Amino acid sequence: MDYRNKKVLVIGLARSGKAAIRVLAKLGAIIFLSEKKQINEEDRAFLEGLNVEIMGQEMEVFEKDYDLVIKNPGVPPVSPIVKKLEERKIKIITEIELAFDVAKPQHYIAITGTNGKTTTTTIMYELLKTAFKDKAHVGGNIGTPLCELLLDHNLMEEEGHYISLEISNHQLVDIDLFRPQIATIINLTPDHLETMGSLDAYYRSKVQVYRNMKDDDIFIYNADDEVLKEYTDRYPINCRIQSFSLIRNDTYSYIKDGYIFVNNEKIIPLDIIHLVGKHNWQNIIIAVTAAKALGISNEDIYKTIDAFKGVEHRIEFVKEISGVKFYNDSKGTNTDATIIALNAFDKGVILLVGGYEKGLDMSEMRKHLGCVKKIIGFGVAGRRIAGDLCDDPIIVTTLDEAVNEAVKIAQSGDVVLLSPTTSSFDQYSGYEERGRHFKQIVNSL
Repeated sequence: MDYRNKKVLVIGLARSGKAAIRVLAKLGAIIFLSEKKQINEEDRAFLEGLNVEIMGQEMEVFEKDYDLVIKNPGVPPVSPIVKKLEERKIKIITEIELAFDVAKPQHYIAITGTNGKTTTTTIMYELLKTAFKDKAHVGGNIGTPLCELLLDHNLMEEEGHYISLEISNHQLVDIDLFRPQIATIINLTPDHLETMGSLDAYYRSKVQVYRNMKDDDIFIYNADDEVLKEYTDRYPINCRIQSFSLIRNDTYSYIKDGYIFVNNEKIIPLDIIHLVGKHNWQNIIIAVTAAKALGISNEDIYKTIDAFKGVEHRIEFVKEISGVKFYNDSKGTNTDATIIALNAFDKGVILLVGGYEKGLDMSEMRKHLGCVKKIIGFGVAGRRIAGDLCDDPIIVTTLDEAVNEAVKIAQSGDVVLLSPTTSSFDQYSGYEERGRHFKQIVNSL
């Protein structure tokens, strides 16, 4: 698309909105911003310097004429403003689509799924960095918008960079041309019902990641996931498939005799993996399979995996006090993520749950509480979630109170695990702030 003099509406500022605006300004677009929050002086000066017209989110804003809309992924697809734009047949994309459209050809490794995205994306980036040095980048839903990478690394003029890209379902909803060289859907479990409208809509959004892939592009397929099989049967994959399994040996990548194999080649031993929980074998086997497809050597793979110690907020060890270990799993924002965290421990878990009410069903999670000694609920949804999980939870209001209650009952050998099962927006700006607050509380004990 030629963006010069096109009227483009950006919905939502935040980091991705600012990055998109910077790219649009460079392309000569006429830019409008719709933002419901108060804009600080620094951001206002930035916007005015680029002649951006600032508007609110009253419905009349979305009744004006635009050539294109770039939507912040935080704006739900089911929101009235999105529905209004769709009714008017105005094209809506995200900043990832914008960046892909205007960048030179790059090597995109797109990672989505319900759980494990950030860990897998980070491992993938570490492998790329080992092999390709300053031509390796990481971004997307993990923190740095693709438009920001585009500008910071001159991707509109240079080609051949390697980008490990975490993509959420909200970013995939508005995919048009985006085509990764390698992609995966790690797993599919219930999440985001409150913003997607239905579980089917959520799962359908995920399969958009391979919609435009073809020829020698590679989709890394989880052969252990029955829901994924259902959706890939409904929406066929039109590129090369490299399957993996943690329980079978008839796939392209698999585990056997304490090693990860790719295409029947022994690559790395499991005993160099330092992350807690077998679910991390899944994250690593995906990244290793992609690395081999990109020609990264076994030596570089071994060195990188051996050095990798984990991702902040994902079953992150914080501290041991009098024999009690504290783990920060603030990124456990759905029931499946918390189940994965619980499966990493055998016994003595004091589980801290609660936060924003997403309405997720706790019935499946109740089957995985064998290691749990006590459940403590906090936040807006704490009482409902903890009450759905057990008959005698401890209910408090804040995370500080939850940690204090845990300390009172914890004994040597126990684990205090923050894995909330839901998002944090009742009391925090995001799971990162919640996780850092938890670590601050623990480190002050």
